[in-house]
Amino acid sequence: MVRLPVLLLAVALCRAATLDSELGVGKSINIFMRYGYLSICMRVVPRNDTDGWVFREPTVSVFQDTERFVVAPKPRQAKTLFDGDFHMEFCDNLKQLLQAYFRDFSFERLERPWRAFTAGWPTDIMARNLGINSSFINGDHCYVLVRVSRFRETAKLKDLPPNIVVEDVVNEAIEEIKIGDTVSVADFIRKYGSHYIASYITGNSLYQVFVFSRTAYSMIKERLKSKGVADITAKELEGYFSPWQAKHIGQIKVASGNKTVESWAMKRLRVHYYIFSYPSLLKLHGEPTLLRNLDTLLGNEALLQLELKTLSPAFKDTKKRKWFEEVIDNYLKLWESNM
Repeated sequence: MVRLPVLLLAVALCRAATLDSELGVGKSINIFMRYGYLSICMRVVPRNDTDGWVFREPTVSVFQDTERFVVAPKPRQAKTLFDGDFHMEFCDNLKQLLQAYFRDFSFERLERPWRAFTAGWPTDIMARNLGINSSFINGDHCYVLVRVSRFRETAKLKDLPPNIVVEDVVNEAIEEIKIGDTVSVADFIRKYGSHYIASYITGNSLYQVFVFSRTAYSMIKERLKSKGVADITAKELEGYFSPWQAKHIGQIKVASGNKTVESWAMKRLRVHYYIFSYPSLLKLHGEPTLLRNLDTLLGNEALLQLELKTLSPAFKDTKKRKWFEEVIDNYLKLWESNM
């Protein structure tokens, strides 16, 4: 891939611990509860609902005074045209495409974090979320993901120190864990989670998938790698991502599902050619006016990046911490192979 510039199924209420659905650094979640279906509770792809939530996974307060470890966000530069990221990613197959889409989601000790979102997607849902026809999900196809993301809110924790103070009830639960007893660890995870939120970025994004034959894909990939996007004219770039080269041009999708932004993209981001036209995010390339409009349109409506780390810092006893990590590793491998 090339990028250019079943003891764990429920969360129990915890005695005297805060249980909510707040997206906050330091909060813990149980990723096993909805593994394979995390897009149900984290808005990472368009959904058919009209509610304004971004994150609704149950979270628990495990650590105390995490505010002391929050990294101060960098202030936005006054002259910044677009505060975000605009890139394309070349994907040799569907697996790489899904990996590319969830590139900025990192879950400690999980080798394939994108599976935590996509393992439960049937073919029609996967096609809908990617904005392509379902016939291009299976078979020998190559893909290019083009995405523009507008960052709105950023939060990040420094690495938590070994002496971080945990809530009293969490300490009591850790005392109940017995080394060699998998069930006691599973019970802890069910009540207090498996990972804590180390960082996140929210905002919104537009994305589009282009589907190519392997021959056309290899030619375009090599051309862009050798010359660079910045040195290719808008007309040449437009030609590579046109119906004459692509087998299929996907819809321009909005991560949050915002219909106003979707309607704007359908009207403004189209390439016209005599009697027909087609949508293309690459219309934004070298168009500051369109980027400036988009900078305003894309609000704080979706989860763009998420980093989760295991609750290992909560364990002060070295042997118990290693046992917790061993059980977490085994469960993650089990879920990755069975979903």
